[in-house]
Amino acid sequence: MQKDAITTKDAATTKSMPWTRQDTTWMLSLFGTAVGAGILFLPINAGMGGFWPLMMMVAIIGPMTYLAHRGLSRFVCSSSKPGSDITHVVEEHFGVGAGKAITLLYFFAIYPIVLIYGVGITNTVESFIVNQLNIFVEIPRLAADGAPMLTEAGVQIMDKVSGVPRWLLSGGLIIAMMSVMVAGEKMMLKVTQLLVYPLVAILAFMSFYLIPDWKMDALEVVPSAGEFLGTVWLTIPVLIFAFNHSPAISQFSVSLKREHGANAARKADVILRNTTLMLVGFVMMFVISCVLALSPAQLAEAKELNLPILSYLANVHESGFVSYFGPFIAFVAIISSFFGHYMGATEGMKGLITKQLRSSGKEVSDSKMNKFILGFMFFTIWGVAVINPSILGMIEALGGPIIAAILYLMPMYAIHKVPALAAYRGRFSNIFVVIAGLLAMTAILFGLVS
Repeated sequence: MQKDAITTKDAATTKSMPWTRQDTTWMLSLFGTAVGAGILFLPINAGMGGFWPLMMMVAIIGPMTYLAHRGLSRFVCSSSKPGSDITHVVEEHFGVGAGKAITLLYFFAIYPIVLIYGVGITNTVESFIVNQLNIFVEIPRLAADGAPMLTEAGVQIMDKVSGVPRWLLSGGLIIAMMSVMVAGEKMMLKVTQLLVYPLVAILAFMSFYLIPDWKMDALEVVPSAGEFLGTVWLTIPVLIFAFNHSPAISQFSVSLKREHGANAARKADVILRNTTLMLVGFVMMFVISCVLALSPAQLAEAKELNLPILSYLANVHESGFVSYFGPFIAFVAIISSFFGHYMGATEGMKGLITKQLRSSGKEVSDSKMNKFILGFMFFTIWGVAVINPSILGMIEALGGPIIAAILYLMPMYAIHKVPALAAYRGRFSNIFVVIAGLLAMTAILFGLVS
């Protein structure tokens, strides 16, 4: 097998492209795309399995994230047609029929995540309004038959809900986030850059701030080999989701190809490597700190309440810093990640509509199509945010399997079949990515049937 490294000639070419401010902007944008609901819920799923399986996850997630996203970027960069995004590249390499099918899968890999962010941002802000600002109303908790629930002492159980109606709160938040995307790619990159710097700083500070609360007895719990491997296996789908920035890879690769031409793939490799190092360093440090600061029972409660880990910490921690900055981190992380996923979802939907209209011999009106997509995205995100389904359930059942197929398996199949990608064949990293993708898909299927 070939060594999974660039040749001396390639290295020289890469060195001739020094790191630029635009590279930093893209790195932060990709980081922001990944640091969203997945990471804010990752400590819950990963932590419930214990500390030592979490260490195994730290060891494998870096190579998994870098190699998979590198493969997808190389796939997009392999197009012979300038300006081709992923929806055009799949049609170029696999034909019209397969192009439609993969574009459909691409859309459904990303669209559920956009819905998740609608739920996540609403729950985060609503929790802050109720628990930190103390703006709430009390309503009686009802049993399945509609009767008020009572304590053993006969006292009626009351639930606190935000004083702002959920439909109004969610609608306003979604309009605000979508407005940035409507303003264009440059505005999105600027806002993301402004959000990510404080996000990284506070995320790091929070990781160290929680150290005095660490419960070191978690290190003494060593699961059996079967339990250890089973925990890692079943957590891989959420792990992939938490570090996933594939929705932004298509436009990222198109932008690099426009600027660097034939050297775009090598430039992308460097930016993706640095993005992965940044993600693993900051995110896993944060995850470990949260897991050690909370008990398994508290992590289970956070899952039941459908809250991001920081919103839960804000509600149970006595520190004023955590109470106010925890929800702020969650808020910024969800917004920055929403941008990248919204970009990917609209790209996929536009590709689907365009292909369908052209195959029917109808004219494509960009103006009408953009208005339709805008309305569709707003009303569906808003509707799901009002309904408030389980976020972790949506991650596991909807996003996971298709993300694994599109991000891990499809680029590796393309490397095996597409002549333009022949130079990347025969590498051990390809086998590693395929195995990781298959483990993710089997874990999801096992979770659904068990």
